[in-house]
Amino acid sequence: MPPKKLYAGAKLRETRTQLALTQKEFAARLGISLPYLNQMENNNRPLSTAVVVALAREFGMDVTELSAGDSERLVSDLREAFADPVFAAAMPALPDLRLVAANAPGFARAFLDLHRAYREGHERLASLDEALGHEASPLRASPWEEVRDFFHYCDNYIDAVDRAAERFAGEGRGDILDRAAERLAALGVTVRTGDEAPLRSFDPARAEVQLSARAARPTQRFQLLHQLALIAQADLLEATLDLARFQSDAAREIAKVGLANYFAGAALMPYGAFLEAAQDTRHDLEQLSDRFGASIEQVAHRLSTMQRPGAKGVPFFFVRVDQAGTITKRHSATRLQFARFGGACPLWNVHRAFETPGRFLRQLAETPDGVRYFCLARAVTKPGGAFRAPVRRYAIGLGCEIGWAGSLVYADDMDLSRPQAFEPIGISCRICERPDCHQRSVPPLERQLRIDHNRRGVLPYAITR
Repeated sequence: MPPKKLYAGAKLRETRTQLALTQKEFAARLGISLPYLNQMENNNRPLSTAVVVALAREFGMDVTELSAGDSERLVSDLREAFADPVFAAAMPALPDLRLVAANAPGFARAFLDLHRAYREGHERLASLDEALGHEASPLRASPWEEVRDFFHYCDNYIDAVDRAAERFAGEGRGDILDRAAERLAALGVTVRTGDEAPLRSFDPARAEVQLSARAARPTQRFQLLHQLALIAQADLLEATLDLARFQSDAAREIAKVGLANYFAGAALMPYGAFLEAAQDTRHDLEQLSDRFGASIEQVAHRLSTMQRPGAKGVPFFFVRVDQAGTITKRHSATRLQFARFGGACPLWNVHRAFETPGRFLRQLAETPDGVRYFCLARAVTKPGGAFRAPVRRYAIGLGCEIGWAGSLVYADDMDLSRPQAFEPIGISCRICERPDCHQRSVPPLERQLRIDHNRRGVLPYAITR
């Protein structure tokens, strides 16, 4: 099978713009003609091997960044947006969506923002009381969604914050909780614990941080590192937020929480040491949890962020769902993309994890596009620390494309070569083309239906191919 041609016009234009080079100057640095560069930037010609080598040699580019990962992510998001019934009569063909994502990613993201604003405005109008009590403009993106997309399109990796956390983690020895407390003490901040305290609270007037004595040790570490980020790394966080250019103060404040969380996770599991340990243990989550004093969920989430240019780990997807099936966290460095709205495919093993608490569930899965994955799922609980305190229950999912499964200890005794071992899963019913899924909730948007009043199968209709 011939190698797939690499079209990366948008990435070439972005690189040239960041370097403040004209097309003529950029072409000269790459050792090619101006017309040839123009054709590549417009995706009329694929990148040649010589150009890829020149990009790495002249500009130090990680050539893996030229892959179609971001383009595939945009295509998946566009397909889901166009699955909205409002576009029922105008669904573009898949090749057209791929063309837009590859040639005009800025336009694609603007369209997704517009569709999201439409959805939110429509939902507000559906509830008059909510509409009257909401001051935000219907044309402005939800702050929560805006922040989630920020991390989504950064590949869930924030280099400056990650490296700052790694530097802090390498400054001393001993439990990082004690080191964080010492660093805060040097800044004049006292750390205390108490049975009645929330998970974390900070009183600026008294310069005092309180942690819950009922919280598990990994939670205490994470929360104190979060507070350390807010105090000791305030300038870095604010500079990162300035670059993001969020549409509202609310989005900026939510993103600040996310960045402080990112610092906490990266300090608890510093990039270089964590990547080496993940490879040594073959991504055994329990061993990594013990080694770094982190929870299983924290370890799984951290694995999904290991995308540092030049030192990338296994590209994982990570998701967390609640007991209603609602996705509360999502990220994918793979071609698998999660539904932006609603829940995940019911055939996915993450939903079955609630039935087997404390156990890892394994699944070989195949999406409608023919891509195969190794999926790992586990239920996690977050106790309240007292008899009557509420317990939060979630299920987390972690996985990778099947070509990386050999790097995971969990896949050792599974037959990865047998096609029948792979269960069919999808993203959401509206964009899933499987005609015979027994768990389908609504018909696929791109298919015609055939109704036979004299025949009933698993579904009350047949989907034409």
